[in-house]
Amino acid sequence: MTTRRPATRVEVVRDGVRTFDEVITEEPLQIRVDDVDLAVTMRTPGHDFELAVGFLVGEGVVRDKVDVAEVRYCVGSDQQQDYNVVTVALREPLAGGSKARPTAMTAACGLCGKRSIDEVHVACPTLPATEPVALTSLLALPGALRAHQSLFDRTGGVHAAGLFTRAGDVVAVREDVGRHNAADKVIGRALLDGRLPLHDHVLVLSGRASFEMVQKAALAGVTTVVAVSAPSSLAVAAADRLGVCLVAFGGNVYAHGERTR
Repeated sequence: MTTRRPATRVEVVRDGVRTFDEVITEEPLQIRVDDVDLAVTMRTPGHDFELAVGFLVGEGVVRDKVDVAEVRYCVGSDQQQDYNVVTVALREPLAGGSKARPTAMTAACGLCGKRSIDEVHVACPTLPATEPVALTSLLALPGALRAHQSLFDRTGGVHAAGLFTRAGDVVAVREDVGRHNAADKVIGRALLDGRLPLHDHVLVLSGRASFEMVQKAALAGVTTVVAVSAPSSLAVAAADRLGVCLVAFGGNVYAHGERTR
């Protein structure tokens, strides 16, 4: 059943009294590229087109707005739009079988460990040097992200990702039951706006910095990632290899501190 609502009203019992609460909506989204079923992810409805194209950036399938001809919801046999299936039409056919393998993803984790650092490095050369950003400015960004987390205020159970300029201006904030989906949505928004590569931008994460989150950032050209929680060992290794400045866990700089001042 498709609700198309980011939060769902459910019945609960609190202090012996039956009442209602809002919980974050979790529904499947099937992502198709032309005629290929590429992935199914459990996501929070909303910004589905951004999620689909952002996922494709993280897969190395698209790199620029010009790569995408059209994004649309599919039409079912009853001629009604299916809001849980999104098709991305590319200007060039999807290359080969390696990227065209169906993948199932849960809301808990993205494509954890699907690629090695070497494979990502081939798809994404080391990011170019950028002007350093003040560490004090980076440390203020999690608070700026939190100020835009309206779904978290309503449900208490949702991740967020935010894209900011070097000056600390917000470009986009998205919330989702899946942290990888939230990142895909902000990256997808940037692609649709013609902003990629995001060399002068900062990606801020409400949770931990894992390998796949660093991978997504690097493939979008993001040079700095700030996470509220701690990174994993593979995330640190990937950031170091790919040229991503990784700041996490209260201000620790885990990789490429030369991008800060």
